[in-house]
Amino acid sequence: MEINDVLARINELAHKKKSGQALTEAELVEKKELYRIYLDFIRGQVKSQLDRVQFVDEETGTITPAKDLAAAKAKKQTH
Repeated sequence: MEINDVLARINELAHKKKSGQALTEAELVEKKELYRIYLDFIRGQVKSQLDRVQFVDEETGTITPAKDLAAAKAKKQTH
């Protein structure tokens, strides 16, 4: 299921609930699963974006990916 389909279905269920109609038990279960899919998608997008972040040392011009800095910091804290 594509994310646009997930969002469309979430909106359908939201409109139904907002109009005063109660969601069935099956719809409540579906809504919970749709939200999980949506949040996993958003988390993946954020992680992907953060994985591309790079830091540039102004003095040396050295480019270091953020994930390398995080790994070095974690290693330093364990020693």
